[in-house]
Amino acid sequence: MPRYIFITGGVVSSLGKGLASAALGALLQARGYKVRLRKLDPYLNVDPGTMSPYQHGEVYVTDDGAETDLDLGHYERFTGVAAAQSDNITTGRIYSTIIERERRGDYLGATVQVIPHVTDAIKEFVLSDAGDVDFVLCEVGGTVGDIEGLPFFESLRQLGQELGRDNAIFLHVTLLPYIKVAGEMKTKPTQHSVKELRSIGIQPDILLCRCEQPIDPGERRKIALFCNVPESAVIEGMDAASLYDVPLDYHAKGLDTEVLKRFGLTDAPEPDLTRWEAISRTIHEPDGEVTIGVVGKYTGLLDAYKSLNEALAHGGIANNVKVRLKWLESSQFESPDTFGPLENVHGILVPGGFGERGAEGKIAAVRFARERKIPYFGICFGMQMAVIEAARHLAGLPKANSTEFGPSEEPLIGLLTEWTRGNAVERRGEDDDMGGTMRLGAYKAALKAGSRVREIYGTDSIEERHRHRYEVNIGYRDQLEAAGLKFSGLSPDGVLPEIVELEDHPWFIGVQFHPELKSRPFEPHPLFASFIQAAVEQSRLV
Repeated sequence: MPRYIFITGGVVSSLGKGLASAALGALLQARGYKVRLRKLDPYLNVDPGTMSPYQHGEVYVTDDGAETDLDLGHYERFTGVAAAQSDNITTGRIYSTIIERERRGDYLGATVQVIPHVTDAIKEFVLSDAGDVDFVLCEVGGTVGDIEGLPFFESLRQLGQELGRDNAIFLHVTLLPYIKVAGEMKTKPTQHSVKELRSIGIQPDILLCRCEQPIDPGERRKIALFCNVPESAVIEGMDAASLYDVPLDYHAKGLDTEVLKRFGLTDAPEPDLTRWEAISRTIHEPDGEVTIGVVGKYTGLLDAYKSLNEALAHGGIANNVKVRLKWLESSQFESPDTFGPLENVHGILVPGGFGERGAEGKIAAVRFARERKIPYFGICFGMQMAVIEAARHLAGLPKANSTEFGPSEEPLIGLLTEWTRGNAVERRGEDDDMGGTMRLGAYKAALKAGSRVREIYGTDSIEERHRHRYEVNIGYRDQLEAAGLKFSGLSPDGVLPEIVELEDHPWFIGVQFHPELKSRPFEPHPLFASFIQAAVEQSRLV
C-alpha cells in the first residue's frame, strides 16, 4: 500500500504548492522510491478546458486526453511520470459523478449529502488507480479557509484517520511575510493558517514556510511552539534562482528527510542528486545567450504559456545557452512598420491560442520571420497562421483564412468534425458543448523521408499531444507545396496535416500539436533543442 502525503496551502494562493509537490516527488525519486502526484481542484468547472488563460493559466493536456491543471506539468517535468485523467479532479467532476449516480438510483433512495457522499467520492478518487508506487503526493488547490475547499479538507481529514499515522502525513505550505519598515518577519499569518487547519481536524506534520529572509532560530522555535510541530519540521522555503534549483534547495533545508522521518523511514538511502546538480550548473553557467520573440495573445499572464516557457529553457539546457524570452502581444504587429521589437531576436515563436483577436499580427510576424530568414517555430495556432501566411504571399491565395474567424472564400483552416483515435472514429459538431470536444491527447504522425523533422526526431513515426478544434485543409496541399511549404508530417491515414516546413529557410517549422507538453529538463524535446540550436547559429550572424 502506498503512503500518502497531503499538501495543503494557507494564507494566500500562488505560494508554489505545485512546485513544492513536484520537487518533493523528485527528491523521493532520487532516493529510489516510486511516486505518483495528484491534484484536487475545488472549483466548480468540470475541468479547466473552458477557462480563460487569464483566469487559470495554461491547460495541461495528458496523453489520455485530459485537460488538467498546470501543476500536472510541474509533476511531469520534475518526475518524468506521465500524468493521466485520474490524477486531476475538480468539484465539478465530483458533483457530476454524484448527480449521475443519484439519477440512476445508485443511492437507493438515500438523501444525497456532502457527508458522506461527496467526501466518499473524493476519497475514492484519491485512493484509486495509484499503481505500484511507494508514495502518492496529493495537492489541494486554493487555501485553507476557502469555502469551496471544505469538502476536500474534510475528505483528507477522514483519510488521515483511516490510513493511520504510519501511512498519511500532512504538509502545509504557508507564508512568513517580511515587513521591511519594521525589519521583522511575521509568524502570525502562519499561526492563523495552522489554527484554521486544526479547526477542521487536521494537524500538519510539516510546515513549508515561504519567505524572503532566512528564518532565525527564535522565529523557528516560536512557529514550532504555536503550531504544534517539531522545530525540525519548520522548513524554510526561500525563492530559488531557477525552478530547477528547488529540489536541491529543499533537500538542503531537510524537506525530504523530515518527510521520511515522519513515516519512520530513517534508514532511507541518501538521494542521488547528480542530474539535478548538472542541470543547475548548466543553467547558471551557460556558454552564451539567445533571445526568442514569443508573439502571443495572453502575454499579460505568463502562466498561460508555462510549459512553453519551460520547454524553451530545456532547449537552452540542451545547447548550454541561456534563453531570454521577449514576450510580445501579437496585436501590435497589425499596423505597418511596427516590427522594431522583432529586429534583434534570434528566433520567433508563435504559440497556440483561440479566436480571431491578434491573428493578423501573428500572420505578420510569420511573414517577418520568413522574409528575414529568422528561425520560426509555429505551434498549433502558430502553424495555422504560418500556413495562411504562405497561402496569401507565396501560393497566390490572398483571401486564405480560417473558418474559426467566420466564413471564408478560401477556407484553408476548417473545423475538424471527424477523426480517428485508435480504432474508433470520433465526431464533433459546431453546436456541441465547448468542454472536452477538441482533438485531445496523444496522436501518432508519420514523418516524411528526407524532411528536416525526420532528421530532428530521428524516427519516421512520432506521438504527440493535441488540443485544438481546427485543422489545415489537406485539399490545399498541392498548391502550398508547389510554393515551397512542405507537408512533412501527416496523420497515419494521410488526412490530417501535422507538420509543415519551409524550404530554402534556415529553420521554419509549424506543428499542429503541442510539443512543449512532453519536454523535460533531462530530456529536452528534440524540436525545442533544434530550434534553440538554430537560434544560436542565427545569433552568430547578427
